Amino acid sequence: MIVTEPFNAVGNTPLILLREPKLEQISLFQKCENFNPTGSVKDRASFHVLNKGLERGIINPNTTIIESSSGNFGISLSSYCRKMNLKCEIVIDPDILAVNEYLITSQASKVIKVTERDEGGGYLLTRIGLVRSLIENNSSYYWTCQYGNPLVAEAYYESLGSEICDDLAVDYVFLGVSSGGTITGVSQRVKERYPNAAVVAVDVEGSVVFGGRPHKRKIPGIGSSKRPEILSEARIDDVVVVGELDTICACRTYTKRHGTLIGGSSGSVYLAVHKYFQGKTFLKKPNVAVVFADSGERYTSTVYNDEWVAENFETEKKELASRVAEFWMN
Repeated sequence: MIVTEPFNAVGNTPLILLREPKLEQISLFQKCENFNPTGSVKDRASFHVLNKGLERGIINPNTTIIESSSGNFGISLSSYCRKMNLKCEIVIDPDILAVNEYLITSQASKVIKVTERDEGGGYLLTRIGLVRSLIENNSSYYWTCQYGNPLVAEAYYESLGSEICDDLAVDYVFLGVSSGGTITGVSQRVKERYPNAAVVAVDVEGSVVFGGRPHKRKIPGIGSSKRPEILSEARIDDVVVVGELDTICACRTYTKRHGTLIGGSSGSVYLAVHKYFQGKTFLKKPNVAVVFADSGERYTSTVYNDEWVAENFETEKKELASRVAEFWMN
């Protein structure tokens, strides 16, 4: 297939049958969002929000797009803005991965890095506070606001949710939750097409999205220090909360089994599926879809780096290997 404009090749990502020796009671399908142009599920939101914004007159060539993101949405949004000749400012923080900072800086018109931590020990609320103060004083800004913009949920409802439902008579769908737009849109579409399907949200310890106690989190892309406003429209049946160190072990186990690297949030989802279905039996195998938001190449300095894990989780290489082996066996 010849693609003349890569940035228009959003969506229609592969849905692959994943053979898991410990999950033979289900049919597990992995939605591979790393096949999007900038490598993550966030391309769907960036592409949709910008195009619909232009179509509806919400933004114009003189608008400056602004967003708070140190991860995939910042990478995606800045890339699409550059491609569409729109000015883009991204607010980041010191916890940003070096590769993410490079990618955002290479594409955005301006990058602002906050340095003051918020009450949860992270920087999210500080970043959002800065965005709010900037847009209050400048009417030329348009805040894409991934935590509350209906266009974000609409993107996933129309594309990702539809693709899953078109390809699979789904019984369960698992999605990691951070800014909330993905699970909101997908859950609405899934429930519309398959009312009896269960939507399972995956969160991490230290996140407050589902009422957990806040503490500093190390793996980007999942969890949040605020509950996203957009999540009030989501149709969620169950929640699985996982630990970050267990997520790291799950990522490494996946690589051992399947030969590719997955991102941190994808590892959380992979782990959650194992926890959720462990010990369960069915008369008929249910179809289970898991959304893997990105791949793991951008996490080689963290999730897949023994020294980083030892420093951040006080876990030596031998102990980490033992935990991965335990996950593999169980």
